[in-house]
Amino acid sequence: MSRFAVILFILAADLGAPPAGFAQRATSDKPNVILIMADDVSWEAFGCYGAQDYETPNIDALAAAGLRFRHCYSTPICTTTRVKLMTGQYNFRNYTHFGYLNPDQKTFGHLMQSAGYRTAIAGKWQLNGLYNKLPGHDDHARPRKAGFDESLLWQVTTGKSVKDGGGERFWSPPLEYNGRVVTVKENHGKYGPDLLCDFVCDFIERNRQEPFFVYYPMVLVHDPFVATPDTIGDAPRTQAANKAPKSKEGRKANFVAMVNYMDRIVGRIVAQVKAIDQLENTIIMFTADNGTNTTITSRWNDQLIRGGKGGMTDMGTHVPFVASWHGTAPQGVVLDDLVDFTDFYTTLAVAAGIKRIGSDPVDGRSFLPQLHGDGGNPRDWVLCHYQPYWNKKPGQFARTDAFKLYRDGRYFHVPDDLVEAHNLTPGLAGEFGEKARQQLADLLGHCPPAATENGKRDTKSRPIYPLWKNLVDPND
Repeated sequence: MSRFAVILFILAADLGAPPAGFAQRATSDKPNVILIMADDVSWEAFGCYGAQDYETPNIDALAAAGLRFRHCYSTPICTTTRVKLMTGQYNFRNYTHFGYLNPDQKTFGHLMQSAGYRTAIAGKWQLNGLYNKLPGHDDHARPRKAGFDESLLWQVTTGKSVKDGGGERFWSPPLEYNGRVVTVKENHGKYGPDLLCDFVCDFIERNRQEPFFVYYPMVLVHDPFVATPDTIGDAPRTQAANKAPKSKEGRKANFVAMVNYMDRIVGRIVAQVKAIDQLENTIIMFTADNGTNTTITSRWNDQLIRGGKGGMTDMGTHVPFVASWHGTAPQGVVLDDLVDFTDFYTTLAVAAGIKRIGSDPVDGRSFLPQLHGDGGNPRDWVLCHYQPYWNKKPGQFARTDAFKLYRDGRYFHVPDDLVEAHNLTPGLAGEFGEKARQQLADLLGHCPPAATENGKRDTKSRPIYPLWKNLVDPND
């Protein structure tokens, strides 16, 4: 894993001519795809969305150079979102345990491999089933079996316990490199996010002559909220540095620094793509897995927004999404089109020129036309089916950009009611709102049953409905 001398990408205007000396792959080839997903941070923490506490010039520049979607929706926690994203399916089809991706599932790694892409994953794995000691939880090869040629990951076969060979993800982290454990001792003094970024940049460099797919589920900015290389100073850079300060002010200061450092890493990756002369042949997407930690409050558009991770309000499920494809995507466009996390898989398939076969997901709709500057076929709704098996309240909702209906009948106009304090009983939503209510109610009436009881680690009954009908395009 080599380090690169890269120029920090700051402004969208800097997406100009690449350095000389690199052979460029024809832009008519299949586009490279880089999908970056931050951990536990939502729209209120990004400048291009109106954040006031954070500095995110590189992500803002991606938005200025491409598209910013105002309405992208995940699920409230990491695993439910990751399984949904990687398989392109609603959780009612295939999600059964927190921290687990069933190895029988086809992922977008497999999808892109089938189209001739070199594939890599870096960052947070946490999908082996460690929490429940499920079969294969100690299998180092699971990322490769999930469709990734190369990997550098945290929490594949070890958890956070240092005595068991694990540890935290930031300072002196234990990682697994293509299935080989790199111990805390081997990574002594190193910063995990930098190691992961180095790996991504190296993979991009080595595969510049063939189409590549990089999936980077970042370890930033999940708690513990600790110092970054910009703020740690002379303190020891050991696992002990992964302990958050006791004060609320100290934790918030570290969180701000972590968001800012996350943005710097995004800039490094964009700069690397530019350095190999592939900006015009690379789709770069940035999003996040769920809402911000509930202990963090941020200033956004002169409002105070408390993080909503784990819950089903806008603060838990509404996430940033920007996409750039230099020379193809229109610049600086802001879209109100709805994007569901099932849509990424379908979009990747279309970008790679893959036609859906009978065993492929039916829950997504491609947003690739929007990246070409076309209107496409935007969704009328997004759906969240949520049973985390993580001691959080489950539920099910469908929503438009403005109105949100829960399976239990609660109905909200979200732009005016982010915390969902004012249930709009029938007749109170106006003509347009009542029409939306009826459409969403019809959709939910065709969905599988919503979970009503909190699931736990030892829950016995875990119903799934893999063969449930196509809700997105019923006539397909």
